[in-house]
Amino acid sequence: MKNNANDYVIRILDSPLAVNSGEWNALLAAQSPDGMLNPFMRHEYLAALHASGSATPKTGWTPCFVTLWQGGALAGACALYLKAHSYGEYVFDWAWANAYQQHGLDYYPKAVVAVPFTPVPGARLLARNAAERTLLVKALVGWCETEKLSSLHLLFVADDDVKACEEAGLMLRHTVQFHWTAPPAGYRDFDDFLMSLNQEKRKKIRQERRKVLEAGITFRWSRGQDISRADWDFFYRCYERTYLEHGNAPYLSRDFFRRMESTMPENWLLFVAERGEIPVASSLIAVSARPDCARSQNYPENQPEQAASQPMPGLTAYGRYWGALARVDCLHFEACYYQPLQWCIEHGFQRFEGGAQGEHKMARALLPIKTTSAHWLAHPSFADAIERFLEREGAGIDHYMDELERRSPFKSPPPSPST
Repeated sequence: MKNNANDYVIRILDSPLAVNSGEWNALLAAQSPDGMLNPFMRHEYLAALHASGSATPKTGWTPCFVTLWQGGALAGACALYLKAHSYGEYVFDWAWANAYQQHGLDYYPKAVVAVPFTPVPGARLLARNAAERTLLVKALVGWCETEKLSSLHLLFVADDDVKACEEAGLMLRHTVQFHWTAPPAGYRDFDDFLMSLNQEKRKKIRQERRKVLEAGITFRWSRGQDISRADWDFFYRCYERTYLEHGNAPYLSRDFFRRMESTMPENWLLFVAERGEIPVASSLIAVSARPDCARSQNYPENQPEQAASQPMPGLTAYGRYWGALARVDCLHFEACYYQPLQWCIEHGFQRFEGGAQGEHKMARALLPIKTTSAHWLAHPSFADAIERFLEREGAGIDHYMDELERRSPFKSPPPSPST
């Protein structure tokens, strides 16, 4: 596909492995003023999803990576998948698919620009500038029209993506997540953080932590190359067990995590819960880092000029995966919230993102933020109907956000989370 007016060429690639990793990551770095690459949009992460069999046509994720070229230079790119279902997306459109079916129309396959199984906001349209970002999203719509697809969905997009999608005429949809953000001066320690909360929430957290301690549970953490193969294996046992207990196979394979261990270890932080010397649970947290930290482990937060309690802009931790082999009251809260938050405070991380949904996270000082997705539908009548639906849903989201903000766990207004 060629745009003669601007001498741009669109190429559709059937695998992330067909994209040069250095060129992809260079575009990704251009979206981040602080130099931190979103770990889930790194080429290594997307390539591991494909090569491990976790996100492939067999699992309903057919890659059609869209790339924008000018001369021999990669000017833009995005991870697009043809989907035969709506699993693993976290922006729910099952009702839209049902409405299509009831009218004798095919909703699937649809086009999705997203990181499979990963509801983390971030850049989805990688481009050198705003004009090329808009050109890229317009090329996406044009390709979907050519392929006669029902719809295009860009999930958990960054603000720059939102602007490009609006210019291209896409509809916006909002959902709510819960993130923790440190104040500019940081906290001295976890107790200092607790003192910023109102008495009810502070008391509740202390009670929950005490239950875990009284059950004889202790925690240890390791990061990057310090995570042993035995700990990776133990983590996967926990992760797999939790999925199977809910009647589903895990989205991600053991081979995927082997690739994470090998290609981007600096982006992983592992907490292991032990009773005595026996491990019983674990949580795996993603953390932002520069790729040049991979072998040296020369992490920004370890630099001498970085005060332990002062958060560095751009340092973000992401609550991702967890599992347990034993049932212990409040262990999930300790492994997935309190241990990571304590670590973030001690290591100068600015933000902790708790994942999709979960109003209960507010009691743990994770505050609501809006996340945005963008949508295009080929059928004019359905597009009109969904636009009206999104207007009503958006008003409901605004009301919900207002209600949540009145229930802040803090004694005084905390710093506003970044949207």
